[in-house]
Amino acid sequence: MIDEILLQVEKPGRYIGNEINMVSKNPSDVDIRFAFCFPDVYEVGMSHIGLQILYFFFNRRNDTYCERVFAPWTDMEELMRKHNIPLFALETGDSINKFDFVGFTLQYEMSYSNIINMLNLAGISIWSKDRTEDEPIIIAGGPCAYNPEPLADIIDIFYIGEGEVNYDEFLDIYKQYKKQGKSKKEFFERAAKIEGIYIPCFYDVEYKENGEIKEFKRNNINAPKKIKKVIVKELNNVFYPDKQLVPLIETVHDRVTLEVFRGCIRGCRFCQAGYIYRPVREKHSERLINDAKSLVKYSGHEEISLSSLSTGDYREFKELSQGLLEEFSKKNVNIALPSLRIDAFTLELMKKVQEVRKSSLTFAPEAGTQRLRDVINKGITEKEILDGCRLAFEGGWSRVKLYFMVGLPTETEDDLAGIAKLSTKVIEEYYSIPKEKRSKSICVVLSSSCFVPKPFTPFQWEPQDTYEQFLKKQKFVKANLEKKQVKYNYHEVQLSSMEGVLARGDRKVAKAIVKAWELGAKFDGWNEHFKYDIWTKAFEDTGLSMEFYANRKRSYDEILPWDHISIGISKQFFIKEMEKAKKGEITLNCRTECANCGAKCFEGGVCYEVQN
Repeated sequence: MIDEILLQVEKPGRYIGNEINMVSKNPSDVDIRFAFCFPDVYEVGMSHIGLQILYFFFNRRNDTYCERVFAPWTDMEELMRKHNIPLFALETGDSINKFDFVGFTLQYEMSYSNIINMLNLAGISIWSKDRTEDEPIIIAGGPCAYNPEPLADIIDIFYIGEGEVNYDEFLDIYKQYKKQGKSKKEFFERAAKIEGIYIPCFYDVEYKENGEIKEFKRNNINAPKKIKKVIVKELNNVFYPDKQLVPLIETVHDRVTLEVFRGCIRGCRFCQAGYIYRPVREKHSERLINDAKSLVKYSGHEEISLSSLSTGDYREFKELSQGLLEEFSKKNVNIALPSLRIDAFTLELMKKVQEVRKSSLTFAPEAGTQRLRDVINKGITEKEILDGCRLAFEGGWSRVKLYFMVGLPTETEDDLAGIAKLSTKVIEEYYSIPKEKRSKSICVVLSSSCFVPKPFTPFQWEPQDTYEQFLKKQKFVKANLEKKQVKYNYHEVQLSSMEGVLARGDRKVAKAIVKAWELGAKFDGWNEHFKYDIWTKAFEDTGLSMEFYANRKRSYDEILPWDHISIGISKQFFIKEMEKAKKGEITLNCRTECANCGAKCFEGGVCYEVQN
């Protein structure tokens, strides 16, 4: 039946497994079956480094079999429902409703409707309170898990932090309880004592008449008052796979990924990742080069990507780039760099990279004026931006991508006009170079995203623009562009508005998510599938206000839905940073001066370096 169906769908390679380096085990020989679910299509999920790490991390255990599950595309789902085929894992083709764990990685709020769809397609109860002892335990982690509340009535367990730290202990305890025939509740009560584990059913939420949270309290003595994230203190000794799964069809990123470091020293006030992954912890360049050799050998990929939030801040970048180029340039393996901070950019680095293959360069000024860059603590000047672009042009590049945000706190029309003005200055910088030294015609690609206030950032209390305001601002930027060499791309405004609703949602939002799915929502992260009217109706039908979650300013003393989660950074630090933002004051990076954010409590990384 499956073979017949695969002949009728687009890209059957999404569903067959059997990739190079896939782990094969006999399910009857293991004690724990874990379905690692990525709530998007195969091509997106297979490009995610977290999946690659945890897949091999779990499967290194002899008692555990981790298998992959992706959201089937609409054509496949239609046929699966028609023929009563439940959602299955790629490794064995077995239905996941009989697994011990079904785990979701929460990378993007707009994938929440896919989570509901995948549970339903698997024949698993959507609401955690309805699940029987025979159904899998639903667990979730990832960046969106730092505000777990929109899914708190759906997910059984949230893992807050980095998986390599406590998953072994977690699985060991489950294995013991399973053999003893203990109930889910008994296991949950024991698991709640593991640092980083959040069991939503052990907590109750009361609300005020105005919709704000009145009280968040425990209903089980085994549950901690606060759930503190867990981190790997020393990255050089942590598990990292010596091989990667090699997909049989083209994916978003067909390349080896090297994780250079975790965290960020910069403290941009809009960036959730920069805070939730603190403190910065680096890997030695020697370890990375050895990892690269193994990964390239066992994958055959022709590109190596360096993964981090700000690669230019890596202290051993010179040694790493030289080592990688010496090892791989003659083998025609490209070294791909992510978006770079322009102030960390050097001509020497550019020349090294372009020795193998030259592509466009991406910079992220984020704001069009210095005033607003100081508000968001970007920490770079217009001169540094233009000097960086000039270095790029002199190095032979003629295509530059510039990333901006619209809707940032305190933004004015002057700031929006500054985006267009900066693009003009970049082009003028190109033409200031002698003609014989220029490469070819210049192309500047502007891309503007819509600002979404996120939990655990200084801007977590700020209102988000409405989609009508976003649209007006995008049109304003476009109208102010002066040069034909500038191409302007911008995000779907209603999609970003909906992301803003879900990002700061509370437990009540789960009703709207499920209702939206019932009305047909799925693959909401894809513009062609996202239907804003479905979501507005879902909120109306459940008596919830989208504006309440997205478009209102919160007071510092309001209880936020994620206040019971601790990332190590104090709320007082975020308040201080918000007040500095209002004054346009910057905070220096962590290696220049410790801002006492609170991340020292982890006793590792850059905080430890500064402290000692």
